[in-house]
Amino acid sequence: MKKRIITIERQYGSGGSNIGKLVAEKLGINFYNRSIPEMASKKCGLAPEYIESAEENAPTSFLYSLMLSANPAKSMEDSLPLSDKIFLIESEIIRELADREQSFVLVGRCGSYVLEEKGCFSVYIYGSLESRIKRAVEEYGVQERKAESVLKKTDKRRETFYNVNTGKSWQDKEEYSLCLNSSDLSDEICAELIVQAFRKYNEQND
Repeated sequence: MKKRIITIERQYGSGGSNIGKLVAEKLGINFYNRSIPEMASKKCGLAPEYIESAEENAPTSFLYSLMLSANPAKSMEDSLPLSDKIFLIESEIIRELADREQSFVLVGRCGSYVLEEKGCFSVYIYGSLESRIKRAVEEYGVQERKAESVLKKTDKRRETFYNVNTGKSWQDKEEYSLCLNSSDLSDEICAELIVQAFRKYNEQND
């Protein structure tokens, strides 16, 4: 089965977003990351930054939320936590993009799970604690004394969001087509490896 969509999950500070942009540029396809919350904001009337802050804070599982929908005056969806509502809205947007576009790169948002039937080429980017702290400070502007705490908290939120919404493990390498350590490889090399692996896989499955 050919895999036309590339999805990327990444540890904070690993450069996953930048690597995704490079991959999209090399392949001449669209790149989606923070544009997804912008699209979601138009659907639900909330500011994009508010959606971004809420989307990775998943206090309950989706199924558990449905079970707790006890108010008969509201629909089940109205009774869901905001993070679950946002996941549903963003998932719908991602599926619509997959229906419209031949190929694209998507970072985060449980992309490989949402588009599971599409057979995504899924990538996981990780790195050493030291190199990710360095990037957070030098590129993201995080205060050095707070960098390790910010990194660990962000990773925990991403892991919880993924695990809760997919029923799978965010750090399980078996869930991905390709895993890359960006501490040992530059962003450019990671991007090139993803492009080559993506192309080779699809050539073999034509």
